[in-house]
Amino acid sequence: MYYRSLLASARRDDKSRRDQGIPEMVKKEMLKITKNIIIKQSNNMLIDLQLHSTYSDGYLTPTELVKYLKSRNIKIAALTDHNTVGVAHEFKKMCKQNGIKPIIGIELYVKLGNKKFNILWYNFDYNSPDLHDMLRGSQMRRRKMFRSALKRLVMDGFKIDINKTLDKYNHYVPLNHVTDDILANKFNYNKIKKELKVKIVLDGDVINEYLRNKKVGKLQNSYLDINRVFRLRKKIGGQVVLCHPAKHHYLKEDFLIKLKKLGLDGIEILSPHHSYGAVMNIQFLARKLDLIETGGSDFHRFEGGNYPVQSSSDYFSIDAKYLRRIKEII
Repeated sequence: MYYRSLLASARRDDKSRRDQGIPEMVKKEMLKITKNIIIKQSNNMLIDLQLHSTYSDGYLTPTELVKYLKSRNIKIAALTDHNTVGVAHEFKKMCKQNGIKPIIGIELYVKLGNKKFNILWYNFDYNSPDLHDMLRGSQMRRRKMFRSALKRLVMDGFKIDINKTLDKYNHYVPLNHVTDDILANKFNYNKIKKELKVKIVLDGDVINEYLRNKKVGKLQNSYLDINRVFRLRKKIGGQVVLCHPAKHHYLKEDFLIKLKKLGLDGIEILSPHHSYGAVMNIQFLARKLDLIETGGSDFHRFEGGNYPVQSSSDYFSIDAKYLRRIKEII
C-alpha cells in the first residue's frame, strides 16, 4: 500500500508540473485547435486541381482519368494539360456524368525576366480566339525545338521517323511520350544501353543524356511572357496560380510580391512535390500576401512494375478545408 500511495503521489506531482509548464493561453489555443480539427474531419471534401491527360504528358485519356478520380472519391477536379485546352469539353462532360464538378484549367510554361517557372490558370474562357492564338504559337515553337532535337539524334545514329513521331501529337509535344517512342525501338534501346554502360535504360537516361544535355544541344520548353498571360487574363477571366513553387525553389517573398503586383491570384500549397517544411513555409507566405491556396496531385500515370505505390495519389490527397480562399476557384 505504501508503494502504491507513493506512486500515485508522484503521478499527481508530475501532472501538476506538466500543467504548470504550459501557459494557460497556450492550453486554450491547443484546445481550440483540437476542436477545429474534430469539426473539420466530419466535413471533408476531396479535390484535385492539377491533372494531366494524354492530350499533353499524361497517360490516361480524359474519360479514363475521370473514372480514376471517381474511384478516389474526388468531388472537384481540374484538368491542367500543358499548353492545350483541346479536351476541355470532353473532360467537363465526363465529370458531370460521374458526379464530379469540373474546373477548366491549363498549365503554362512562363518567364519573367530570366526566371522560368510554371503557372496554373483556372476558370477562363477556353473558347477565346486570343487564347488559342497564344497557345498555337507556343505549340509550334515547341514542335520546332523537338524537330531540331530529334534531327541531332538521327545524325548521331538513332533510328527515328521524325515526322511520324511528331504527327502523333497534334497539340502539345510531350517529352515523356517522345522518350517512350525512342526507347520503343530496340536498336535505340541497345545503343543507349551500350553508350551509357547500363543494364536497364530508364526514360530519365534519355532525357538527361540525350535531350537535355547541354553538350549535345539542350531541348528547351516554349515559354510565354507572363505579362502577356496577365493581359489576356483581363479579357477572358480566371485565376492564375503559381505551380508547385518549392519544386523549383521559387519561394522568395520578393519574387512572390512582384508576381502579385502583376496579377498573381494564388499559390499551390498542397503538392506531392512539397515537403512538410515547404508546405508550412508556403502557407505562411500565402497568408501574409493574401493569396488563394490550392492543391493538386500532378497526376500523370501509374508507374507500373510490381510496386504497391503506383502514383502519388496512393498516399496523397487534398481536402479543400485546408486551403484558404479555395472557394474562389472551386
